[in-house]
Amino acid sequence: MLIPSIDLMDGKVVQLVQGREKALEADSPEEMLRRFRAFPEIQVIDLDAAMGRGSNDALVRMLASQAATRVGGGVRNVERARALVEEGARKVIVGTAAFAGNGINEPFLASVRDAIGRDRLLIALDSKDGRIVVKGWRESTQLTAEDMLGQLDPYCSGYLCTYVDKEGMLQGTDLDWFRRLRSATLLEVTAAGGITTLDDVRALLAMGVHAALGMAIYTGRLSLDDLASLNNAEKGERS
Repeated sequence: MLIPSIDLMDGKVVQLVQGREKALEADSPEEMLRRFRAFPEIQVIDLDAAMGRGSNDALVRMLASQAATRVGGGVRNVERARALVEEGARKVIVGTAAFAGNGINEPFLASVRDAIGRDRLLIALDSKDGRIVVKGWRESTQLTAEDMLGQLDPYCSGYLCTYVDKEGMLQGTDLDWFRRLRSATLLEVTAAGGITTLDDVRALLAMGVHAALGMAIYTGRLSLDDLASLNNAEKGERS
């Protein structure tokens, strides 16, 4: 499955390079929603909430109420996760709060899983220089995504795995890394970060990995029509 992403900052749809430098502002959230109508799911990330500097709650509520969404950014308590589901989010993405010290935050993950259901919970494994990064990709841990997958499986239905080293750079991604992650879990894996060409997309789909797409869509490197056709073809193969 191919999943276009709407990243929100200061009330606008944006794309960042490696989570730091704003590269572009796109059309309104309503317009992006219209453009992405052909896709079965849309990923919505509240970057302000992820970085701990406010939120875009009204826009998140609007998007979640009008499309099938997976929503992340600043989900650091059970109340926030439950509220997103009540507002219409199909799935909730938890990142920073999933980790504590040099391991996973088991009490928190268990409480979120029990509150919204394991099938609705996705865990973000964002990796830079081989290590999981948190707090809007601004702090590095000593943990690796490969080591965490097995430990996290009981709490969630899948993972959003971002290769931050190439995020927003349109230089391709690390297919070998995603291949290793795919082999480490039976749960859903969604790739993000540096996915630039149809060859990248096809390679990920061939290994059974979903693709969350941002910069390549917003800059026109990937055609929405081509991606929708590819999505429909893959759906037909599965049915």
